[in-house]
Formats: sequence, structure tokens, C-alpha cells
Amino acid sequence: MKRTTILIADDEAEIADLIALHLEKEGYHLIKVADGREAMRAIQSHPIDLAILDIMMPKLDGHEVTRQIREQHHMPIIFLSAKSSDLDKITGLVMGADDYMTKPFNPMELVARVNAQLRRSMQLNQPAAANKAVIEAGGLTIDPDQRTVIQYGEIVELTPKEFDILYLLAAHSKKVFSAEHIFQQVWGEAYYESGNTVMVHIRTLRKKLKDDQNKNKLIKTVWGVGYTFNG
Repeated sequence: MKRTTILIADDEAEIADLIALHLEKEGYHLIKVADGREAMRAIQSHPIDLAILDIMMPKLDGHEVTRQIREQHHMPIIFLSAKSSDLDKITGLVMGADDYMTKPFNPMELVARVNAQLRRSMQLNQPAAANKAVIEAGGLTIDPDQRTVIQYGEIVELTPKEFDILYLLAAHSKKVFSAEHIFQQVWGEAYYESGNTVMVHIRTLRKKLKDDQNKNKLIKTVWGVGYTFNG
């Protein structure tokens, strides 16, 4: 049976070793690298199931590594960074990360988040259920098997989380979802101070769909309640 492989990219050897120590106890196979170029080489030469990336790495920073990963892969990405401002977190999530933890961190919390992201990823990679149909609405064609979105004949490039949010809302058109419900459904874990996370993903999703220019918005905000698809 193939062991789950996790990439740890951090130029601080002590932190990388600490992470590895705790994840090895979970039975994961680990690859440790010290800069962004080594991270990309590892991803190109090994099947990686999840990546833990420091942002301030030499040669290629975590943001650029994430951008290159997202061109070809849908693996979960967790940022681990000393940058702790809301803007830093929002930037990381918009770039395509699935989670963001700040240093110093609790190693057991990181393990819990790794496990949650891997569970979610495994669920998404299961054969599509019978009710996972292609959705055509509001000028969109949303294909859950190919995980593609086409709007009026043009491909819309979405991050994995943006796609999952769009599909969730579009599959239940007119139903209002709270930020908490969206987070639990898409991230597959308990809701923890994550209202901004959902809000940021909705905002970037709207921009990519040019929904912020549309009077009849595809994704409508129901103030005080949540979000709904209006296709």
C-alpha cells in the first residue's frame, strides 16, 4: 500500500525536523527541502500528496511555489509562516493555499490540519457520485469530474477551494449557505475563526467570474445569513 507523501519546504532546519518528527509518528513518508527550487524539483520527481510551505524561502518563495504547483496539481497546500497579519493570510489563501498557520505553532494542531486536508483531498478524488452532475446555469458549465468551469466559452481558472465553493452553491441553487456551513462542507472540518477565509474565497471567485460587474449577480450575499447561487 502506497504511503502518503508530504513535502516540507522550510529553510529553518529545526522547524522542518520538528514537523517531520510529529508527522512520522502518523506514518507519513516525508520529503524535506530547504528552498523553493528544491521544492519544485521534489514535486516534479515524486508523487506528493500534501505540501507544507514556508513563505520566506530562498530562491523561490512560497507564493511562487504555490503558483507553479497550481498550474498542474490540486494537492493540498498549507502555508507555515512567521507573517501573521490578516493581509498575509488573505494573500496566501488567494494564491491557492488551503490553510495557513503562523509561527510559532502547535505541532499537534499542524498534524490535525494535515490530517483534515488529506481526508478532504481523498474524498474529492473518489469516483464521482451519481448526483455529481455537470451543472449548466448562468452562462456557466461546471464539470465536477474534470473540475473545470467554462463561462460563455472561456475557461475560468479556479483554485480547488474556489471550485468546491462554486459547485456547492450551484448544485443547490437559491439555497442560502452560511459561511460556517460552506467552510464545513468545503474544508471538511470544524469551523474555527474562518469567516474571513470563506469571504476571501467568495470575493476572488466573483472577480474571476466577473460577477462583480454583473447586476444580476451569480453569487448573491444575503446579508446576515450567507451566500446563494442565482444562476
